[in-house]
Amino acid sequence: MLEHERVVIVVGQRSALAVIVAVHSTVLGRAVGGCRLWRYADWRDGLEDALRLSEAMTLKCALAGLPHGGGKCVIALSADSELTAERRRAVMLDVGDAVDSFDGSYGVGEDVGTTAEDMLVVRERTRYAYCLPASQGGAGEPSEPTANGVRAAIGVTLGRALGTSDVAGRRISVIGLGQVGERVARRLASDGAQLVLSDIDPTKRQLAQELGARWLDPEGALIAEADVLVPAALGGVLTEAVVGNLRCAAIAGPANNQLADDSVADLLHRRGILWAPDFVVNAGGVIYASAKEFDGCSRDDAMARVGAISNTLGAVFDAAEAHATTPLAAARRVANDRLAAARRA
Repeated sequence: MLEHERVVIVVGQRSALAVIVAVHSTVLGRAVGGCRLWRYADWRDGLEDALRLSEAMTLKCALAGLPHGGGKCVIALSADSELTAERRRAVMLDVGDAVDSFDGSYGVGEDVGTTAEDMLVVRERTRYAYCLPASQGGAGEPSEPTANGVRAAIGVTLGRALGTSDVAGRRISVIGLGQVGERVARRLASDGAQLVLSDIDPTKRQLAQELGARWLDPEGALIAEADVLVPAALGGVLTEAVVGNLRCAAIAGPANNQLADDSVADLLHRRGILWAPDFVVNAGGVIYASAKEFDGCSRDDAMARVGAISNTLGAVFDAAEAHATTPLAAARRVANDRLAAARRA
């Protein structure tokens, strides 16, 4: 049964591209979530992405204590779709129209494949586009605060799994070296970690050389011997088959929807691998943007709020231990309790 409040699928009148907007919940307030531009074998795969990601945003906002629900926009490109600069602008205008049809119940920002500059174009058609360039008074790209939150979460996870949060000398495998993954890798290298780095883009190997890290292909990096595995690319990487081959003590990374399905959390638990829920680990971007865009906080104050991820993740681990359950189940319990309280209010 579909648990979402509203899902809209349109073919953009300007771009002729599929634009999908999914709002999972507005119980806590306006739904927020980024716009993902990606190539899919079928537009229905984009719809599935939008549904899963919007639900994760609801959990993310609830756990972070934000007055927002979860939503997501997906621009579903086919394998052979040509995206010229003109067509990119056209689809961003189409996104603006789709978002505006929600009458303020959903606000969009950038995500994988889109930028703060894209949001400026979306803003031409709706006032509910956020994370505009800092030069335009917006929160800007969320990669820096997201990476800060990830680095804090890695420390908390290490502390729970191995007794100390110090990454110096620890073997850490980072898969995905995009805007967030690269920043996390640089912080870990600066703090003395022994890194394995990987990305589907072979040019990223230069970063491994720069940081003195070992380079592996994504499949090898996933099962490399490590203290912490950091998934920082696209989701679904942790499958039943993969879990059986993992050689890490813990997993903490920013990739959304890392688990192929919820049953994988139980498999990880049985193997004694501590998994930090991704929707807690990667909340830095939405925490920062909410503080800047909606609360008018300074950059320093907004970044300080990102630091609360450490406390949130610690509380999730505490709840998991107290109830003898997985971190996923514990995180869902905390989020659902807050949602239930909001419904009663």
